Amino acid sequence: MKNIETVDVAIIGAGSAGLAALRQVRKRTESFVIINDGAYGTTCARVGCMPSKALIEAAHAFHARRRLGTFGIRGGEALSVDLPAVMARVRELRDFFVAGVVKATDALDERSIAGRARLLGAGHLAVGEREFRAKRIILAPGSHPIVPGPWRAFGDRVQTSDSIFELPTLPPRVAVIGLGAIGIEFAQAMAQLGIQVTAFGRGTRLAGLTDSKVNAAMRAVLDQQLTLCTDGDAELSEAEGGIAVSAGNTRVVVDQVLVAIGRRPNLQGIGLASLGVALDERGMPPWDPTTTRIGDLDVFLAGDANGHAALLHEAADEGYIAGYNAVADDPTCFARRTPIGIVFAEPGIATVGQRHADIAPGTAFEGEVDFSRQGRSRVAQRNVGLLRIYAAREGGKLLGAEMCAPAAEHMVHLLALAIGQGLSVQDLLRLPFYHPVIEEGLRTALRDLASHYPMDPSDLASCPSSKAEALS
Repeated sequence: MKNIETVDVAIIGAGSAGLAALRQVRKRTESFVIINDGAYGTTCARVGCMPSKALIEAAHAFHARRRLGTFGIRGGEALSVDLPAVMARVRELRDFFVAGVVKATDALDERSIAGRARLLGAGHLAVGEREFRAKRIILAPGSHPIVPGPWRAFGDRVQTSDSIFELPTLPPRVAVIGLGAIGIEFAQAMAQLGIQVTAFGRGTRLAGLTDSKVNAAMRAVLDQQLTLCTDGDAELSEAEGGIAVSAGNTRVVVDQVLVAIGRRPNLQGIGLASLGVALDERGMPPWDPTTTRIGDLDVFLAGDANGHAALLHEAADEGYIAGYNAVADDPTCFARRTPIGIVFAEPGIATVGQRHADIAPGTAFEGEVDFSRQGRSRVAQRNVGLLRIYAAREGGKLLGAEMCAPAAEHMVHLLALAIGQGLSVQDLLRLPFYHPVIEEGLRTALRDLASHYPMDPSDLASCPSSKAEALS
């Protein structure tokens, strides 16, 4: 008779969501296993947020030489970039961040299992030859980059964000396919490092922007640094001296291709069908983002694997929710945070709350600021970009914003706080704005937005009445 081990909780995946879930589970029980297929260290630390930002920071630093002359600093044109040294530093930093994450599972001994888990039913799973009964199961196996089958025939000449950091250097000619957040970040960074970059996309939207004015402003920046082709689907073929990438009327021959057309949940072959729930056309089960629960089962789905939002802070939140509910008597519903997205381009791209496309026509007013004349941005030679903010026509409640702007990553956090607190345009205008800061540009956009409302034109709030009776 086969030995079946019993645990309170089985966690599949030791990424950001799985580790966040583990922290909650361990508050209530030590009867658990965490099963991980593939490399440890989380997508963020190994191949995502951190190594990509190391590359981007190097690119921005080198690109800054182009504006040194405007400050009266001479000799910037003589600077050069050592690409092997750049990539070595990226890997050094990557290894540092990964080492910190791996410590979380190193001390778990036999409760940490390397292997591919398979669901055999609700509360029943296997990994290798071992079988487990678990009161609750958390699925957090992550995701992987999508690469069309025929393109894999080009071998290591086709890279993804999961593999590119292993290159000892970067080639002189690169095509980036995909104009989402990952594609835009890599395309601009490599162009700023002096690489000839052609970026291909299926549509004109860049990095998830839905506001056509902001999108156009960002495109104008990128058009000065690289070649953008949005004429249709890209096709790859062999060519003398490299790979030919074609779309519409554009054809280029490059040394390597970076594919950034999206990521797919690591759910294939995991046994979702054994749970007895209906799967949609994408093969995904019914899932509640407020509990992370699949249907009414004691199975929870967290992180990139649910396809909801492939962002570390979202994965960590979902891991928390899943871990909390996996050891609770009854699942608790958690309100999700205000949606926020940042693309680390220059200028920065950011969205918060409702995007332009989410807002029903005729229900909101819009305000904007062009940073070309914004004081602090102009002093810093970063005066490029556009911020647009949206508020409800009735009452002026802030709804959301899209921007490509200097300091976007900071302004978007301020807006997230305001939207999360249900503040109105006038509420936010009553906050102090120091001079001179880039956030004064945000105030300009808010004032533009406030002009649509019949209210006191002053940003200051009046003093409350003392209610003291007049002296006789």
